[in-house]
Amino acid sequence: MTQPISRQELENQMHQEGRLPPGQSLTQKFPILHYGSIPVFNPETWKFRIWGEVKEERSWTWKKFSQLPKSEIQLDIHCVTRWSKFDTTWKGVAFKTLIDEGLIQLLPDAKFVLQHSEGGYTTNLPLEIVLQENFLMATHFEGEPLIPEHGFPVRGIVGQIPGRSDLKTTYFWKGAKWLKGLEILTEDQLGFWEKAGYHNEGDIWKEQRLR
Repeated sequence: MTQPISRQELENQMHQEGRLPPGQSLTQKFPILHYGSIPVFNPETWKFRIWGEVKEERSWTWKKFSQLPKSEIQLDIHCVTRWSKFDTTWKGVAFKTLIDEGLIQLLPDAKFVLQHSEGGYTTNLPLEIVLQENFLMATHFEGEPLIPEHGFPVRGIVGQIPGRSDLKTTYFWKGAKWLKGLEILTEDQLGFWEKAGYHNEGDIWKEQRLR
């Protein structure tokens, strides 16, 4: 009978494959970390909004948002608190899909995106990352709807697609739980943790944790 591979063996394998960023350790769990309390979700009043440097502001009810085209991606995710989780599967709405489908039209000066969550939490990303394949407005994790502790009904996700060195990848805090809107900006605007001293870019390979 084959013995199950240990956590340390898996970590060594990820390191050898070049998938474990510096300063990170593999976890087989999914730690729950967030600022503030878990908001109550009401499908009758919930709305998702995209505004700012767009030709026309758009908003969707939960029913309409749930009907938007979905993408499924496999990602390695890396938390600034030094854990990494590999080969996770997420399903949700890709921002690029909204552009490709003509649902959102960006204005020429659009360069940054500020994610807005329940309770006033924000985090920022360059538009170029939000348009990448490894950014998703996720509704499902491992084939099941997100649980409230992990950001139900929608959370921003940024992760590393294995083998895709062309994609810039940030630490996991750069995807906001309980996401309810994207503000498209001409200039960068610091989010909650960025204002508190976290690195503005948060590149996993450069260990950009703090300023």
